[in-house]
Amino acid sequence: MKKILITGGAGFIGSHVVRLFVNNYPNYEIVNLDKLTYAGNLANLSDIENKANYRFVKGDIVDAAFIQNLFETEQFDGVVHLAAESHVDRSISNPTEFVFTNVIGTVNLLNAARHIWKDNTEDKRFYHISTDEVYGSLGAEGMFTEKTSYDPHSPYSASKASSDHFVRAYNDTFGLPTVISNCSNNYGSFQFPEKLIPLFINNIRNNKPLPVYGKGENVRDWLWVVDHARAIDVIFHKGKLGETYNIGGFNEWTNIDLIKVICRKMDEKLGRKAGTSEQLITWVKDRAGHDLRYAIDATKIKNELGWEPSLQFEEGIELTIDWYIENNEWLENITSGEYEKYYEEQYQKR
Repeated sequence: MKKILITGGAGFIGSHVVRLFVNNYPNYEIVNLDKLTYAGNLANLSDIENKANYRFVKGDIVDAAFIQNLFETEQFDGVVHLAAESHVDRSISNPTEFVFTNVIGTVNLLNAARHIWKDNTEDKRFYHISTDEVYGSLGAEGMFTEKTSYDPHSPYSASKASSDHFVRAYNDTFGLPTVISNCSNNYGSFQFPEKLIPLFINNIRNNKPLPVYGKGENVRDWLWVVDHARAIDVIFHKGKLGETYNIGGFNEWTNIDLIKVICRKMDEKLGRKAGTSEQLITWVKDRAGHDLRYAIDATKIKNELGWEPSLQFEEGIELTIDWYIENNEWLENITSGEYEKYYEEQYQKR
């Protein structure tokens, strides 16, 4: 039985990846390592927490001694590394925290993997998940490819760019079996409501303002999180070592157009008069280092590994809005802070 470490598995994307691996690979032992910062919520995994091939470990990837001991004890065969600080606004407020988690934490994991795999890298794999933000900003035309030069503009993207470079360096220098992916914006269930889509869904439900940066003209490529988890699965099992794969939805939207779609659909689902939610839009000063446009060219992963998105945005956003409406208790537990008690209530007593 293979033993796979998934870091950040209690987070938004990580919980979807953990669920997929636990359910699809009963011959794998999945160890979910998460520090349970504000964005980590074990309630995201309540449906699989008692599965025989799943375990949760609470810990911090910045703690080098802890990580080294964990790897020596568990002898992992593979790593899927998602643990990261990921909110751009928070990175502007506290860049150092992003350096520790995203750079130092990644290097600690690389060192531990290098140590335990030094005599045998066969069938081993260190998979690092990154972001399209490392590439910087695009104009009206063009797309990011795997050959696009890095040009990060925020502390968050700079920290992720640095971690990507360390992963490549460990592959080149030490022969560590690594692979990297850079993904566009994700949306879907279990996303912490500081991010645009769940924030706006929640604000509309509660008749709160919808703050839009600048003129709302920034363009993002959007990918349903379940499709991202599928891509991670494919890359982990079939991706070529030493390679990078871009994952995107071929789904570009300006922020304001996306927000108007959410407003329209929320009015329909809440039985409100058309245009009601748009009246909540408020314009705020643009964010520092706010990249104008991201667009991912996902041709490589499609041609080489056979992956492509299963849903277009309007289908995925319909499912997403329905999920948040049907799971209002989940949202209320987040906003009240009740979710932070889940670990103590469900795990400490075990």
